[in-house]
Amino acid sequence: MTRTIVQLADITTLKVDAIVNAANTSLLGGGGVDGAIHRAAGPGLLEECKNLGGCATGEAKLTAGYDLPAKAVIHTVGPVWHGGGRGEEGLLASCYRNSLQIACDQKYATVAFPSISTGVYRFPLDRATRIAVGTVLDFLMQHSLPQQVVFCCFSEDDQAVYQEVVQALRED
Repeated sequence: MTRTIVQLADITTLKVDAIVNAANTSLLGGGGVDGAIHRAAGPGLLEECKNLGGCATGEAKLTAGYDLPAKAVIHTVGPVWHGGGRGEEGLLASCYRNSLQIACDQKYATVAFPSISTGVYRFPLDRATRIAVGTVLDFLMQHSLPQQVVFCCFSEDDQAVYQEVVQALRED
């Protein structure tokens, strides 16, 4: 089995152990992926998130999946892009590492990530993709779980960038 795959899909429809939510610091829903996950999961997700006390940028927190096909949601807060001089790259890598560590600790075999911080947070897609894929590949080399990571892309353009980066980094 290939441990990383790139898939064009709506992350809220994936039947994996956990999906990752590109959340805001309140964890109380928002736009983009965050809003879609909250809508698809139903009101129980918001109620659980209210008890988590928010989440710092680069950190991750776990909730149940509620009405989603996924068992769980791992919420992580990506950095807002300010040009690269405020530690954005390290914070983005921490989002992936911390989310993967939760998946590993929970013994999840499959986890799906959206493209964190590349929407309204304006992180350049190519740069964010290299950080995402590199961080995931590094983690998987050191851990047996998760067995498979899905890079879930919302658009064909994003999918093409992810496929190119995954292929390039696998060859290194």
